[in-house]
Amino acid sequence: MSRVKRGVTKHARHKKVIDAASGYRGRRKNTFRIANQAVEKAGQYAYIGRKLKKRQFRALWIQRINAAVREHGFTYGRFIDGLNKAGIEVDRKTLSELAISEPAAFKALVDQAKKSASKPHTVK
Repeated sequence: MSRVKRGVTKHARHKKVIDAASGYRGRRKNTFRIANQAVEKAGQYAYIGRKLKKRQFRALWIQRINAAVREHGFTYGRFIDGLNKAGIEVDRKTLSELAISEPAAFKALVDQAKKSASKPHTVK
């Protein structure tokens, strides 16, 4: 069996990691072993960050909806419950945008939720 020299492949793999670590401080940007650890950890942070981003945006939308609903003398929980009982399915992102850009349409939704929230919940 013939001998395999891996110089080109190894260099390419190292270059890929070093390029990904460009912009890091100290030896993390130019020493392969340390750069490899830094790039791997950065990937873990990026993965976690993509999950946290969704969580944080949902919290922001809920805060905006709560603030807008309280202007109409209602609470967020009762508002969402009223919408569910009324059979209105609007996601929180859209509700948040409505509260900011279309206050009249949002008020109509709040009125619908108030009417439905007062009715007792029926189980089917």
